[in-house]
Amino acid sequence: MSEKADIALIGLAVMGQNLILNMNDHGFTVCAYNRTTEKVDAFLANEAKGTKVVGAKSLEDMVSKLKKPRRVMMLVKAGQAVDDFIEKLVPLLEKGDIIIDGGNSEYHDTERRTKALHEKGLLFIGTGVSGGEDGARYGPSLMPGGDKGAWPHVKDIFQGIAAKANGEPCCDWVGDGGAGHFVKMVHNGIEYGDMQLICEAYDLMRLALKMDHQEMSDVLAEWNKGELDSFLIEITRDILKFKDKDGSYLVEKILDSAGQKGTGKWTAIAALEYGMPVTLIGEAVFARCLSSLKAERVEASKLLSGPIKKPILKDKALFLEDIRQALYASKIVSYAQGFMLLREAAKVHNWDLNYGAIALMWRGGCIIRSVFLGNIKAAFDKNPSLPNLLLDDFFKSAVERCQNSWRDVVSAAVQLGIPTPTFSTALAFYDGYRSPRLPANLIQAQRDYFGAHTYELVNQPGKFIHTNWTGHGGNVSASTYQA
Repeated sequence: MSEKADIALIGLAVMGQNLILNMNDHGFTVCAYNRTTEKVDAFLANEAKGTKVVGAKSLEDMVSKLKKPRRVMMLVKAGQAVDDFIEKLVPLLEKGDIIIDGGNSEYHDTERRTKALHEKGLLFIGTGVSGGEDGARYGPSLMPGGDKGAWPHVKDIFQGIAAKANGEPCCDWVGDGGAGHFVKMVHNGIEYGDMQLICEAYDLMRLALKMDHQEMSDVLAEWNKGELDSFLIEITRDILKFKDKDGSYLVEKILDSAGQKGTGKWTAIAALEYGMPVTLIGEAVFARCLSSLKAERVEASKLLSGPIKKPILKDKALFLEDIRQALYASKIVSYAQGFMLLREAAKVHNWDLNYGAIALMWRGGCIIRSVFLGNIKAAFDKNPSLPNLLLDDFFKSAVERCQNSWRDVVSAAVQLGIPTPTFSTALAFYDGYRSPRLPANLIQAQRDYFGAHTYELVNQPGKFIHTNWTGHGGNVSASTYQA
């Protein structure tokens, strides 16, 4: 081989193969490697036939074929497999070489790996890659973070292969350490929320309005022409009208028990760790957990009754519009919560996150891509320190315009006995966020009563007081701390 490769990629599952072909299309020479080397031979003989892609028989062979600084990207299963490959690569690389993890790694692992490799003189990038196999092949959304010294050496490749939105690449440097994988995690959490919101709209159309699948597909096609224009609405439109070989609608044959790979759960855990009320994503995760209790739900359906008195719904067209507006308002809340979590994590980790740029990264190539993200970018361009999207004029007026429909839908769903956990929690968050006074004063009194945890007075914030509520509890209080 006379010419050295620009980058190596380890892992020849569908995402890895498609990213390699994408890089090849953009003029980069890629060295492909897989632990099972037969996969390399098969890839070169089939999908990569006629390209500049080269193969490697071993990690040593792969490293020998790379330009310096060497760039090695892994697309392998998150967790131990990543650490195992790093351990094997370190002795083969030199100071200034770059290791890139493109899997769905947990961001704490990326923080750890960045620091450990930096101490060895190697540069590490943990990058989110979104868009599925189609995105990987023709333009994903990429969210790189880690050791910033590596960015100039991969920027041209990453931005070259990324999706483009209004001519701008859906890829930019996110921040230090685990910032890239944290942003990807929040992206996936929002994806969980978007999917559950659409499912609740589908359930209302199916159960409350008794619509058939072609009708529902047509409605989503119409919704996709306006402010709900998005990849997930688009694919749901196609799914609902897809027929099996026997002419029946395939979606109704699919078991109603949803799987998950963990990124939504990680987002919910991070929300609890950082004390951010990311309630919609949490409910979306729990909705999947509840769906997995299929056998219990079937038994419960025989024993537990629902509402006897059913509400009289509006005209069908009016109620459909209510559902659309409820979906839109809930989606706004979901993104507002996601960016709240990003802002708090950035504060804790000293990440200099550009929220407008993150919205741009999600405009194309990724699963949550939608026209909606342009408005988010505009909001942060106008006010980079915006504390919450709901306070931006565009989103404030949108939610105010939708809220009567939103309330009607949640109310009707409750009366019909149709579960809408994400519609409902989004509305509860909105009402909580706009409340100048919540009943947490009573919680503080209760905590002090049973545990002497103290409380603050409205006119003396910062001063912690204990009351002997019973007369025999004493005056000693517990120390004050945040768990």
